[in-house]
Amino acid sequence: MADQVYTLRWGIISTGWISMKFVLDLLADPKTRGTTDVAHKVVAVGSRSLESAQKFIDTHMAGNKSVKPYATYTELLADQDVQAVYIGTPHTIHYENALEALNAGKHVLCEKATTANATELKALLALAKEKNLFFMEAMWTRFQPLSLELKKIAEEGALGDPVVLHADLSADFKTETLPLTHRMLDPKLGGGALLDLGPYPMFWCMLGLYEHPSNKGARPTSVTGSILKSSITDVDACSSWTVNFTSTLQAQAVLTASMTVDSAPFGATIRYKRGVILVKPPIYRPPAFTVQYFGEGNKVVREETRAFSFDDGQGWCYEADEVARCVRDGKLESGLWGHEKSIIMMETFDEVRKQGGYVLPEGVEKLGRVQ
Repeated sequence: MADQVYTLRWGIISTGWISMKFVLDLLADPKTRGTTDVAHKVVAVGSRSLESAQKFIDTHMAGNKSVKPYATYTELLADQDVQAVYIGTPHTIHYENALEALNAGKHVLCEKATTANATELKALLALAKEKNLFFMEAMWTRFQPLSLELKKIAEEGALGDPVVLHADLSADFKTETLPLTHRMLDPKLGGGALLDLGPYPMFWCMLGLYEHPSNKGARPTSVTGSILKSSITDVDACSSWTVNFTSTLQAQAVLTASMTVDSAPFGATIRYKRGVILVKPPIYRPPAFTVQYFGEGNKVVREETRAFSFDDGQGWCYEADEVARCVRDGKLESGLWGHEKSIIMMETFDEVRKQGGYVLPEGVEKLGRVQ
C-alpha cells in the first residue's frame, strides 16, 4: 500500500569515524525530519576483527543484540539479511570492497572519492547495471534541504545564468605531527587534499554549473589543475583546479583544497549575471546561504538569507533516505546524484593528478593507473 513504510536493511563496512556518523543518522527517527515513507535498520557491522565490530555496536548502537558483528567484510556480505551496504573504508580500498559487495548481490552506497580513478568507477557501474543493483556515491550534501532550496532559487530565473563559481574546502591537519601511515599522508591510501577534501568543492561546481538548466547537461570542456606536493610524502598538500563549461553555458569554476591551512571564509560563491549566492562554510554541510539580487549598475537591491538546522540528524540521513527510495522503486541510480556526475568528478580528479604529477604507488590502482 502507498502509505506503508519501506525499511532498508543495512550492513556497515568499516568502523571508522565516518561510519559512526552515518550509523547515528540511520538510527534517528525519520519522522523527525519529515520522512514518513522510508526507514532504516542496521542489521550487520563488519570490521577487521570481531572485537572491533562488537565495540562499534556497543558504543554507537547501545549494544543492540539484533545487529550482527562480523570479523570480515566477506562474512558480512554473505549475510542474506543485508540488502545494502555502506562503504566507509579509505578511497583506495573502495573498488575492492564495492566489487565484492556487488558480486554478493548487495546494493552499494560508497563514500567519496568513490574509487582511486575513473576506470575503476566505470567498471563498478557496469557491474552494478549487469547485476541490476543500485550504486551511488555518498555525496550527502546533494540531498540536504539547503542544497535543494538553493538549487530551486538558483534556477528559477531571477539571477540569470551562472558565470563564475568559487569553492574551497581546506583543513589544517597539522601534517608535521601525523604518522606517515595517516590517511592524509599515505599515498597507498590515496592521501592528500584532492581525493579527501576535493569532492566538496567539485560538488558545488556540479550543482551550480553542470546541473544548471542553461548547461543542458553538457560535460565540462576543459580542466586545468595545479598541485603543491607535501614536503613529507608524495601526496598533494594543496590542489587547485579550474573547470570550464563552454558548450552551452559560458561559465568557470575555480576550486581549491588544502590540508595545511583552514578553509577560506567565503565557502562557496556562485556569481550570476544578475546576482550572487554566498554559501556559508563548511561547504559539506552549510548552515545557511545568502542570495543577493542586482539592480541597475549591479547594485544589490534585495538580499535574502536562508538558514537550516540539523536537529533531525547530522545530514547523512538524507542520502540514506534517497538510497532507500531508489531501492524500493527498483532504480539503479539516483535522479539527484546519478552515475554520470560521479564519473565526471573522478575524471576531473584523474586529470588534476595527471597534470600535477601525483602518481599513486604501483598496485594501488587496480584498473587504469593514472600517470
